[in-house]
Amino acid sequence: MSDTRSKLSLENHKITVLLIDDQAMIAEAVRRALSSEKDIEFHYCQDPTKGIKLATEINATVILQDLVMPDIDGLMMVRYFRVNKDTAQIPIILLSTKDEASKDEASIKSKAFSLGANDYMVKLPDKIEMIARVRYHSQAYINQLQKDEAFRALEESKAKLAEANRTLQKLSSLDGLTGIANRRNFDETLNKEWNRAMRSEKSIGLLMLDIDFFKLYNDHHGHQGGDDCLKKVAKGLDSAIHRETDFLARYGGEEFSGILPDTDLNGSVKVAEEMRLAIKDLRIEHAKSTVSDLVSVSIGVSAIIPQQGTDPKILIGAADQALYKAKEDGRDRVKSGLVTDVSS
Repeated sequence: MSDTRSKLSLENHKITVLLIDDQAMIAEAVRRALSSEKDIEFHYCQDPTKGIKLATEINATVILQDLVMPDIDGLMMVRYFRVNKDTAQIPIILLSTKDEASKDEASIKSKAFSLGANDYMVKLPDKIEMIARVRYHSQAYINQLQKDEAFRALEESKAKLAEANRTLQKLSSLDGLTGIANRRNFDETLNKEWNRAMRSEKSIGLLMLDIDFFKLYNDHHGHQGGDDCLKKVAKGLDSAIHRETDFLARYGGEEFSGILPDTDLNGSVKVAEEMRLAIKDLRIEHAKSTVSDLVSVSIGVSAIIPQQGTDPKILIGAADQALYKAKEDGRDRVKSGLVTDVSS
C-alpha cells in the first residue's frame, strides 16, 4: 500500500467515489443517485489525465470510469491506474453504454478484467445496483487498508520493542560509571572466546589491570575524584585497543581486564605495555602514590591455547598471579605469567 494511504487513520476511512467521464450529464445522474447515501462522498473528474492525481488526493475507495473517452482509451486508463503505486489497489468499475457493450461485450470484459478492472456496468446502471456495488468494492478495499494498517502498526511495535530490548541488553552489559563492559559481560565473553579458541586451536590472551594505590587516590580526592579517575583510566585503556575482537571490561573496583582473542603471550604483553603507557600519558596527578606522581597501572598477562576439559579460570588465575608479581616488584609495570595448571 502507498505512503499516502498509510497515513490514513482507521476512523478516517470512508466510501469516496471518483467518477471519470467526459459527459457532465452522466456525472450529474450518478451524483443524484448517490446523494441519498450520507456516508458516500462523490467526486467528479471530466479530464481523465487528471484522474490519478485526483484519486490520490481524495483517497478514493472506488473509481467509476467510462470505457470510451475522447482523449484516452478507457482500458488504457485502467492500465495507468494499476501501474501507479498510489492507485494500484483502488477498485475500478468500468462503465459503458449499451451500444458499446453489445458490440463485443465478452471480449471487452475479458480485456478489462485482465488489466485489473474489478467490475463492469452498463450506464446508467440501476441506482440500487450501483450503490450496492460501490459499497461492496469500497468496503473490501477499506477492509484491506485496515488490515494493512494493523499489520504495519504491529510491525512498528515489534521493531520498537526489539530496539528497546537491544538497548536494555546493551545497558545491562555495560559498567554504569565507565561505560565499558561490566563483569557479567566479561565472564560471558571470556567463556565464548575460550570455546572459540578451543575449536580453532588458537591462543587467547588475558590482561588483569589494577590502578596503583587507588585507595589513597580516592581518600585524597574523594569519591567524585575517584570516579573521575576511573572514567579517565577506562578511556585511556580503550585507546590502546585497536582490534574489534579485543575486549575491555571493568572487572571490579579499580580493576580492569582485557581479553585478546588469537593473541599469544608476546602479543598480549605488547598490548599491556601500550595500555600502561597510555595511562601514564593521561598525566593524572597522584600525590599519594609512592611509585610516581602520576596515576599508573600494574598489569598481569597470561595466554594459552585452550584444551578440551580446561576452564578459563586457569587463565584468570595465571593473570592474577602475574598482576600480584607486578605489584610486588614495584608496580607501574607489566608482568607475564604461564598457565601451569591445565586440569579441569
